[in-house]
Amino acid sequence: MARSFLGDEDHIVIAGMAVEAPGGIDNLEDFWSALAESRELIGPFPRDREWPLREMFALERAEGWGSVPDAGGFLTGATEFDPQFFGITPREAVAMDPQQRVALRVAWRALEHAGINPGALAGAEVGCFMGASFTEYGPRVADANEYSGYRAVGTALGAVAGRISHSLGLAGPSIVVDTACASSLIAVHQAAAAIRSGECDWAVAGAVCVMGSPGAFYEFAKNNALAVDGHLRAYSAGATGTLWGEGAGVVVLERESRARELGHRVYARVLATRANHNGKGAPIAVPSAQAQEALVRKTIDAAGIDPSLVGLVEGHGTGTPVGDPVELTALRNTYGVDPERGPRLGSVKTNLGHAQAAAGMLGLIKVLLCGANGHIAPTLHADDPAPAVDWTATGLRLATELEPWAAHGGVRYAAVSSFGVAGTNAHAILAMPVLEDVDA
Repeated sequence: MARSFLGDEDHIVIAGMAVEAPGGIDNLEDFWSALAESRELIGPFPRDREWPLREMFALERAEGWGSVPDAGGFLTGATEFDPQFFGITPREAVAMDPQQRVALRVAWRALEHAGINPGALAGAEVGCFMGASFTEYGPRVADANEYSGYRAVGTALGAVAGRISHSLGLAGPSIVVDTACASSLIAVHQAAAAIRSGECDWAVAGAVCVMGSPGAFYEFAKNNALAVDGHLRAYSAGATGTLWGEGAGVVVLERESRARELGHRVYARVLATRANHNGKGAPIAVPSAQAQEALVRKTIDAAGIDPSLVGLVEGHGTGTPVGDPVELTALRNTYGVDPERGPRLGSVKTNLGHAQAAAGMLGLIKVLLCGANGHIAPTLHADDPAPAVDWTATGLRLATELEPWAAHGGVRYAAVSSFGVAGTNAHAILAMPVLEDVDA
C-alpha cells in the first residue's frame, strides 16, 4: 500500500515505469542488473538498416572530419512490433516511425507495472506527454510508394504521443516535446503541471529515440565531437566525445492521494522540476554554466530541501570536452559546496550511449531503480576524473562502484539533469521512500 511521506502535501508521484535499452533490455530487472554490474551495452552499428557504413567509416579521410567508430547503443528490438495487438494494420505499421512503435509498447508496460489495466482506459482523462525528435525514418513523404497515405501520421512527431492516446483511448492532453536532449524531463515537467492544474487526472510521461538514419553521427563527426574509441567517458579525463544511443522509458504520474487510494506503490515524489534556456551570447549549441547553475538553484528552492540531502545526481554527462566541464562547474557551485559531504555523480550514458531525446528518461529510471534497490549504480570509465574541477575541494564524487545508498528519515533524495543542444535545460529533484520487498 502506498503511504504518504514528507508531510501531508498532495505531491505528484511516480507510481510505475518501463524501459527499453540497448543490449536487448526490455524490462526493469535486466536494466538494473546491467547498471549494478557495470555492464557496457555498446555494440557495433546494425547491419540491417541500410546505412552507408563504408562511407561513414571513411569520413575521417576528408578534410575537417573526425572519425566515426563502429559503436553505439542500439535497440536490438527496434524492428519488432505486433501491430494487431494495438489495432494497427501491418502496412500502416511499416510506415510508422519505429519511435511510435517502441513508445506504444513501453507505455503499455509502464501502465501494467503501476497495476493499471491499459485495456480499460477508454475515455479516461489521462494525459500523455512524450519526448521525441525527428530522426529521418523512411522515404520522403513526397515520394509515391505503397505506403503513401500512411506517411503523414507515420512520420509526425505528434503521433509518438498520439498513437498511445489513440490506442488506449486516453482523452487527456496528448503532447510531444522536442527540446532535443532535454525532451524527457520537459515531458515530465509538463505532465506534472497538467495534473496540478486539473487538465488531466493523471498521466504517462516519457521519451523515445530510435535512429531512423545515422545523421547524428555525421553531424558530430563534422564537429569532431564523437568518442574516437567507441566509449562514452562522462566526466573523465579520457573523454574524447559523445557516442549516440537509443532507448525509451515511460513513467506513470499521479497525485499521491490517488496512489494511496488505489494502493499503487510510490517509487518517488517529484519534489520539483524546472526548465530554462541559455539565452543569448555563445553559439546556440554551446552550454552555459551560468544558466545551468541558475536552474539548479531554482529547482532546489522549489523543492524546499537542503541540497546536502541529495545523495545522487544523475548528470547529463555527454563525455564532450565542452559540455562536461560546464556541467561540473555548475554542479560544484550548487551540490558540491561542502567538501566533506556531497552527492555521488554519474551518467547512464556511459552504459548505453547518449540516447538523445530519451537520455533524461533513461537517467531518471536509473535513479528510480537505485532508490528502490537502496544502492547507487556505478558510472563507467570514471576512475580518472576530469580536471575541470578541483575534486579535493568539492563534495561531488563520481560513483565508481556499486555502493549502499543511505536514506535520510526513510527517504533518499536525488536530482536529474538534461540539457538540449538548442539551449533548453531541465532539472528535477526526487524524494524516494525506502521500499520493502522491492519487485521492480
